[in-house]
Amino acid sequence: MSTAENASLTHRDIIARTAAHVRSVLSGDGTGHDWHHVERVRRVALRLAAAEGADPFVVELAALLHDVADWKFHGGDDTAGPRAARTWLASLAVDETTVEHVASIVAGLSFKGAGVATEMPTVEGRVVQDADRLDALGAIGVARTFAYGGHRGQPLYDPDIARTPHADFAAYKKPGGTSLNHFYEKLLLLKNRMQTETGRRWAEARHAYIEQFIARFLSEWNGDDGPVKV
Repeated sequence: MSTAENASLTHRDIIARTAAHVRSVLSGDGTGHDWHHVERVRRVALRLAAAEGADPFVVELAALLHDVADWKFHGGDDTAGPRAARTWLASLAVDETTVEHVASIVAGLSFKGAGVATEMPTVEGRVVQDADRLDALGAIGVARTFAYGGHRGQPLYDPDIARTPHADFAAYKKPGGTSLNHFYEKLLLLKNRMQTETGRRWAEARHAYIEQFIARFLSEWNGDDGPVKV
């Protein structure tokens, strides 16, 4: 479509085209950052938006675009995601205020290490960030952790490899570690970093599941079916 034709697109049109674009880009991903992850984040984010009074159009666009150019798959370049979001939305003649709001959410969304604060300045950003982090918890979070660990060639677990409380983003991006360590280095920290009341409430049960999984994993690792302290 021409620029003039794109300028007449409704919000519904923009969402539909963006969803189709993201689904095409992420088709075939096996790391846990696929279209189905995006769709889950989108659904949860819209529910959080309704509960928290956020703009659903901005929330839905940011949720859809948040992993289109994830730094983990772009040589560690954390500018790739917001740049891709801007380019796509500009191609649909989305207003500049919305484009910049969505791009800023995409830029600030990711966890960047235990020692790095990633607070969001807008309710829309808080909603999308909480939705993304909820998908890193619970049963889905366990599955995604091991899918991504396999992609990176990480061992499931090695008791000789210490957990690393990454002090900055540069340290967090470095390869190494194990999939089980990732639970301690990131996932178990997320419950207390939720930024919406609804997100905090929903995170409780998913966090508890992670704790139960780790306890069971370690008991089986040690050949003991008894309880293991996490």
